This record gives sequence, C-alpha cells and structure tokens, in this order.
Amino acid sequence: MISQLVFSIVLLAAILLFYKNARKIYRNICLGKSVNRFDNPSERLKTMLLVAFGQKKMFKRPIPALLHLFVYVGFCIINIEMIEILIDGVFGTHRVLAFMGGFYAVLIASFEVLAFTVLLSCVIFLIRRNVLKIKRLNQAELNNWPKSDANYILITEILLMTAFLFMNAADQKLQALQADHYIAAGSFPISQYLVGLLPDAMNSLIAIERFCWWFHIIGVLAFLNYLPISKHLHILLAFPNTYFSRLEPKGKFENMESVTAEVKAMLDPSLPTPSGEVSRFGVKDVQDLTWKNLLDAYTCTECGRCTAACPANITGKILSPRKIMMDTRDRLEEVGKQIDQHKTFTDDGKSLLDNYITREEIWACTSCNACVEQCPVNINPLEIIMGLRQYAVMEESQAPQSINIMLSNLENNGAPWKYAQADRANWTNI
Repeated sequence: MISQLVFSIVLLAAILLFYKNARKIYRNICLGKSVNRFDNPSERLKTMLLVAFGQKKMFKRPIPALLHLFVYVGFCIINIEMIEILIDGVFGTHRVLAFMGGFYAVLIASFEVLAFTVLLSCVIFLIRRNVLKIKRLNQAELNNWPKSDANYILITEILLMTAFLFMNAADQKLQALQADHYIAAGSFPISQYLVGLLPDAMNSLIAIERFCWWFHIIGVLAFLNYLPISKHLHILLAFPNTYFSRLEPKGKFENMESVTAEVKAMLDPSLPTPSGEVSRFGVKDVQDLTWKNLLDAYTCTECGRCTAACPANITGKILSPRKIMMDTRDRLEEVGKQIDQHKTFTDDGKSLLDNYITREEIWACTSCNACVEQCPVNINPLEIIMGLRQYAVMEESQAPQSINIMLSNLENNGAPWKYAQADRANWTNI
C-alpha cells in the first residue's frame, strides 16, 4: 500500500510539473504575431504524416536516419508498456495485461527487440558525437550545454533500456522459481541472455526487479520533465510544427502588407490611404516574429543538417542556421523568465538582433533555402533572417555598403548595376 501511495504521488507530481512547464512554453510561443496556418488541413495532415511520422526528410542521410528510426520507433512503442506499469503502480498488480496470453508474449518480445535496437543505436550515436566527432555535431554553437544535453539524453536512454531488460531478466528468473506475485507471462528473446548474470537468491532477484522497475518509471517521468529544457522537446513538437509548416513554394517571399498597401495607394490615387501606423517594420526582437517562428525555435533538434548544407557556412562565413534557431529560443526563454518575474515584459535593453544574432550573420545569408530544404522537421530559419534584415534596412537604414549601392542602383537605374537604363544594351555593340 505504501508503495502504491508513493508511486501515485510521484506520478501526480511529475504530471503537474510537466503541465506547468508546458504552459510556459505555450505562453512564450503565443508572444509571436498572428499568422494563418490553419488552411488546407488535408495537405497539412499529409505533410505531418510524411515528415514527422514517416521521417521522410531524415533519409537524405540513410545511416543516421536508420539509427534515428530505431530510437524513435523503439522509444515510442516501448513506452506503450508504460500503460501496464502505471496500472501496476497505482493498483499494486503485476503484469496486469498478461491475460492477453499469446499476444502479450508477442508484445513483450517486440518490446525487448526494440529496446535492444534503441540501446545499440544510442551507443553508436555517442560514438559519432564523441569519438568520430562528426563535424556538424561538434561546431562552436554546440559547446558547453548543447553538447552535454545530447550526451545526457543518449546516456539516459541507454540506462532506461538496460534497466528494462534487466527487469525482465529478473522477472523471468523469478517466474521460473515460482515466486509469489510473479506469474508466468511474456516472452524474453533478449533478456534471457542476461539471466546468467543475476544471483539465484530469490530476495536478491526481487530487489533487482523492483529497483529496475522503479528506475525505469522514475527515469521516464524525469525524462518527461527534462524535455522542456532540452532540444529533445522536438519529440513532442515535431508533429504540430510539421502540420503548421508553410505550404507555399520555398522560394516565395511574402510582401509586407503595410508596405504593399502604401505602394498601391501611391500608384492608384483612387485607392484609400492606409489608416493607422505600423508598429515596426521587420524583426528586432522575438515579439516581432510570428508564433510559427517561435514554435520553430522550440522544435529545433540541433542536428546541424541546415548548417552542414549552408553555402555561407561551408565557405567560412560565421552564419549557422542552427545557431539562428538556438539564439531565437534562448532569447525567447529570457523574455519568458522576465514575464515570470514581473508578470509582464519590460524593456531589458536587449534584443534578438545585435545581442544574440549579429548583423554579419544575417547579411552572410544567400537566401538559397538550403537550410529549409534540409530541416527534418520543416523549420524555416530564413524567415527569421529576412525579418531581421527588413528591420535593419527599413527601420534603421543600416546595411552593408554593397547592399546600399545595389538598393541605390535599383532606385535610380531600375537594375542592381550602376549603368543607366539607356546604356543597358551597349554590350550588343561590342
């Protein structure tokens, strides 16, 4: 009875803490500007099923994609057993779903095979990060916490899968010894090889089985509450992020409605003059981004595929699309903490532009959309970069000299070059 009470308290505390942190993340995302991403639900659902569930874009790199698929499918399906663990924990039962007979045996066997593939894949991922030192997994923006975060999660998953297998091994041996409470149920294709490592004493076996059971459930609940401060939040957010992703062609840029209205009124005097003032052109801070941009920031997996494909980064520029998303998330978290303290946001003298993302970074972008194409969860760093550029040009009139020359030529000559329109065809006389 005491065990059931402790379990119920731990479970309730974990759920409440996760709910509290999830509400903060939702509130932070809602700080963004409105954008309509609720149209064409059938197409959006198709995109989510292909990209998030089907891992479609992951398979541009087959080896890590296959390993990730093992972890993704394994971790999700194994946690189906959490249903049984929760029932057993609350009501004090043991393998309550064993009444399903042969189907239950198939389930336990499949859970074990998947647990082994998850464990093996996580070991390989650790080797890729820390021994082989794959370049995109060891760049400057991943120093300190981001790199540790990835390692913590991989180690945690290895420990959870190990505990799961040893729990089953001890259970299997206790079943053979006909221990009280341990009914004969399940099939154990992997953990049967661990039985020889366990002691023969029944009390020791029960202690090992109970320890692994508690370790597994507390580990899963701790993992749940670790997600909000980790890049692994994408486990949950990848699905809404792909559903709300942009359906238009990647090369299509949206004109600013306020500017478009002004230009149309200038060209056609019959149109009414736009009323009201625009609060800001472009993006200076996270509140100027759309809620979808902020959802992108929280969904970023920090995998680095965007940066590895970025031509600016490849040629030695400091731009890293991954860093753009990480900086956006860090600034959003900072704004959120200030709201927690003061109940509202007050100007702290900082902004996303300059304090987090430098001007050199935003002007290094070629707007080629390689980062958007590569992202396995349909994140769009380019929208943020273009918004920051718009603010620099339209609000501050600050841009690199080459950009200012180009804009001046467009205004005076109707082309990016310095030649007058009358001289454009002179090259045909050569």
